[in-house]
Amino acid sequence: MSVQTDRTDPLEESDVFHILGNDRRRAIVQLLAEEGGQIDVSDVATEIAATESDTTPVPNNLYKSVYVSLQQTHLPQLEEDAVIEYDSDAKTIRSGRHFEAVLQYVDGHTADHSRVLRVHLGLCVLGLAVIALAGLDLPVVSSVDPVFSSVLVFLSVAASSLYRLLG
Repeated sequence: MSVQTDRTDPLEESDVFHILGNDRRRAIVQLLAEEGGQIDVSDVATEIAATESDTTPVPNNLYKSVYVSLQQTHLPQLEEDAVIEYDSDAKTIRSGRHFEAVLQYVDGHTADHSRVLRVHLGLCVLGLAVIALAGLDLPVVSSVDPVFSSVLVFLSVAASSLYRLLG
């Protein structure tokens, strides 16, 4: 599979699966998401080596092997795909342009989807409440047309979905 070279184009789903198909690249994305900003490559190598090791403390040769593979293979690929920004002088990484697009496929990082679903549910409940109250002939709410309020709710959910899709 060829590596994405035009960082402004969105990643194809197959590219995301290729990126996350490797345990070490997936760990880099997860660790960076947990850190929330910037992380040292040595910390990433330590965490990955500890995960791969069956012994404590982590053998130095395993740490070195992980560190070298990060430097030579995984970090350059993630940087080329604009998933991370890698500062080779400071030996730090931070999220890149396509980080969130990749992160949404990682287990345990679905909070953004949950937030969107809660917004949609809230809009629907609000719309149903307005329609129900309009049927009770209350002075203020009875003047609201149920069809009009239904259309507004539908448009709000559609606009929210479109914003999420394009954003």
